[in-house]
Amino acid sequence: MRIRDIRAVGLVGATPEGGWSTELRPEDSVHTLVAVLTDEGVTGIGSAFTNVALVKGALAVMEPLWRGENALEPERVSEKLHQHTFWLGRGGSLTHAVSGVDIALWDILGQATGQPVGRLLGGRYRERVLPYASLLMDRPEPLRELLLRIMAQGFRAIKMGWGPFGRVDAVLDEAIVATARAAVGPDAMLMVDAGGSDAYWPNGYKWARRTADMLAAYGVAWFEEPLRPDALNDYVALRREAPVPIAGGEVLTRRQAFQPWLQAGAFDVVQPDVTKVGGISEERRIGWMAQENGVRFIPHGWNTALGLAADLQLASAFPDTDLVEYITGSPYVDDLTVEGWSLGDDGMLAIPDRPGLGITLDPATVAKHAGGETLLD
Repeated sequence: MRIRDIRAVGLVGATPEGGWSTELRPEDSVHTLVAVLTDEGVTGIGSAFTNVALVKGALAVMEPLWRGENALEPERVSEKLHQHTFWLGRGGSLTHAVSGVDIALWDILGQATGQPVGRLLGGRYRERVLPYASLLMDRPEPLRELLLRIMAQGFRAIKMGWGPFGRVDAVLDEAIVATARAAVGPDAMLMVDAGGSDAYWPNGYKWARRTADMLAAYGVAWFEEPLRPDALNDYVALRREAPVPIAGGEVLTRRQAFQPWLQAGAFDVVQPDVTKVGGISEERRIGWMAQENGVRFIPHGWNTALGLAADLQLASAFPDTDLVEYITGSPYVDDLTVEGWSLGDDGMLAIPDRPGLGITLDPATVAKHAGGETLLD
């Protein structure tokens, strides 16, 4: 089974806010769907966290490497793309584009073998997983109303991030966390994401250390991205001293970038994004590396339904990956698949057990969010 074509369409018109200091507009393209088409009529779908123009450019550059390749060998083909493009820059848009291709190749392999991707990764440890609702922070009163609505939808775990947190003063920070804990109740899992990878993040180690004490008082399960994304030494010190677990890693790409952070002990929870790091092949290796270094592997999932589908398959294949991130209110997650997503009465999300990623894209919805472009034949 050979690759005969690879297509990409950018999702536009309903791009959710990202919490960034230069905020995303609905018409901005930051998520791109990728389809790998084969000479035997099997098509796999993936997703890349990158502007569609960059993905299309990357696919054109790499075309001599992927055209005619064996579509049943995702790990080898993806590694070939990495190995032969190092001189164009490792870890940037090329790696993001490879992510979409790799996810699609695993989808093809699953369809061809009649197995869900998680089983092909070594076996399924679970059939369901707890999703945590991922949302942007706001000032206390509107945040309270949002959290009550989210909890009413059946979520049992919440992560709130970015917004005004860490950007005004400590009084507001605590008011936000106190309001959130009161809204979700004492038993819900609550996580806080400072968004330290935002442009010109103003806070350093001392702020993060003081804030960690405050978060511990409210039973916060982890403190995510409290520092600038290159502050390795500060992360190591913070993880050692903070009374709450420290999470991060969403800005890193490829396993080589994660290695020094995991070996240095920078994270309690590592969060690679499958639509950035190089796809399922790379993320699996990062997950193994996390296990070897005593770090919890919980994928970052602020992307699309394809990213969520890949995360679910990865969660099924790792014994300790018992959470997945679910961005709330995004049509790119909620509306792209025929099956949709639904929580059980206990707040759990079923992991698809159909071949491949186990989902079916809705062509009309994809076309709607892709400006009328066609992804599938």
